[in-house]
Formats: sequence, C-alpha cells, structure tokens
Amino acid sequence: MRSATRILLASTAFLLAASAGLAQQGAVKRAASPGGPRVIATVKQIMVALTIPSSDAVFDAASEPPKTDAEWTKVAAHALVLAESGNLLMIGSRAKDREAWMKMARAQVDAAEAVMKAAAAKNADALSKTGDALYETCDACHTRYMDKDEPK
Repeated sequence: MRSATRILLASTAFLLAASAGLAQQGAVKRAASPGGPRVIATVKQIMVALTIPSSDAVFDAASEPPKTDAEWTKVAAHALVLAESGNLLMIGSRAKDREAWMKMARAQVDAAEAVMKAAAAKNADALSKTGDALYETCDACHTRYMDKDEPK
C-alpha cells in the first residue's frame, strides 16, 4: 500500500511539473509573439496628440452646437477619439493604479460614448449634457493625477 501511494504521489508530482513546464513554455511563446497591444506613447503624449484636441472640439460644440451634418459628424469623430484614448489609458504601464485610474479611464470611455450618441442624434441638449459629463470625468482625473508642477 505504501509503495502504491508513493508511486501515485510521484506520478502526480511528475504530471504537475510537466504541465507547469508546458504552461510556462506557452507563456514564453505568448510573451514573445508580435500580437497584442504595445505601449508606445506616454500618458502625456496621448493627452497632447489625441485627448486635448478632441476634448476641446467636443466642449466647443457643446457650447455652440453644430449646424451642419458635417459638423455633427466631426463632433462624433472627436468623441470616438476620446473614447479610444480612454481605452489607451488603461493599457500596460500607463495605468497609474488598478483602482481609481481604471475607473476614471472607463468613465472617460463611457462619457465619450454618450457624446457620440448625442452627436449621432444631432441633439444639441444631449450634447451639452454629455459634454458636461465628459468634462467632469476629465476634471476628476486631472485633480487626482495631474502633476501640479507640469505645464498644462
């Protein structure tokens, strides 16, 4: 009985070690694969290149609603950029922490999506309200995370 138990334990240990080795090899292969997102830009670069120009356009449109279909389309496109920049803020080393940062970035995505819907509906009142909500998400994040010594 004892030798059968030892054989069973040894076999189990071998199988666990072998499966762990295979899993580790798979992890190495996945890590080395060229697919998946890579962090290229810093948070500041995303803000300067994407978020600030698009948020300025949305905030301007929220205070002075678009008049043509083309203007409404541009507002929706800027809101799309804001939503995707929020997604970019959640990737890899950009995330300052896994709690508040992620919630605030997700709030930006959600608020920008609401702006997109208001623009698609060509609803000036909804654009004003959703633009205000988007501004609040930006302000809350900046209050918590923006370096006060850094130029805006």
